[in-house]
Amino acid sequence: MSRKGPRKPENVTPTVQLSAGEVAFVRSLVIYEDPEVLALAKPSGLSSQGGRGQVHTLDELLWAFARPGKARPRMIHRLDRDTSGVILSAKTKPAAGFLGKAMMARQMKKTYRAVVTPGAPEPKGGTIELSLRREEQGREAYMRPCAPDHPDAEAARTRYRTLAEASGAALVELDPETGRMHQLRVHLAAAGRPIAGDARYGGALVVGRHPVPRLMLHALALEFPHPAGGRKRIEAPTPSDMAGLIAALGLG
Repeated sequence: MSRKGPRKPENVTPTVQLSAGEVAFVRSLVIYEDPEVLALAKPSGLSSQGGRGQVHTLDELLWAFARPGKARPRMIHRLDRDTSGVILSAKTKPAAGFLGKAMMARQMKKTYRAVVTPGAPEPKGGTIELSLRREEQGREAYMRPCAPDHPDAEAARTRYRTLAEASGAALVELDPETGRMHQLRVHLAAAGRPIAGDARYGGALVVGRHPVPRLMLHALALEFPHPAGGRKRIEAPTPSDMAGLIAALGLG
């Protein structure tokens, strides 16, 4: 009778050592928590994953919520580094599997808000359906509009509506039906209404004599099927820098 060798240990992601300040910081971002999920309000300037340099990413900061001998919560989706707003993670492996499948099945509804220039889109509400392709330039990645039959084309669809408009700017609400990289930024730029502060895709850095402190794109809400049943909607308050610009421009 043959003998089985010793069982190989499973690959375990090494823990990340966080300072007391980092633990306090990431805990201050929590906007919702229950036994299955953890939602945070990511600030602009914090990478979700794969950041460069010595600063920890949000994914690494999630080690602050790990229980002894357990892995950290698993991030379900990402936001661009300069985008603020709701980001969802799963606290258990079954919840991560459930939410991952829900995301693949497009059962999650994401709602964003953005300040665009030089005014409201035309028409003021509708759908942008424009295929995108990825383009590498050195260490940077961009998304470019392309024909649907391009060999690298990725179908992309965004619903939008104008909430308010003023001289030289507008506040729009966006519901992406697909989740391509930089989708909202490129779709709005292609429509002639780039997001304020988006230097990569032609966004204005000053609007109505008001400096734009960063990319004015905020993931306001996320609605999703909950692993325990039913649907859950979580909202992240608009950050003070974006709220201040909205007020200064008369869009609030």
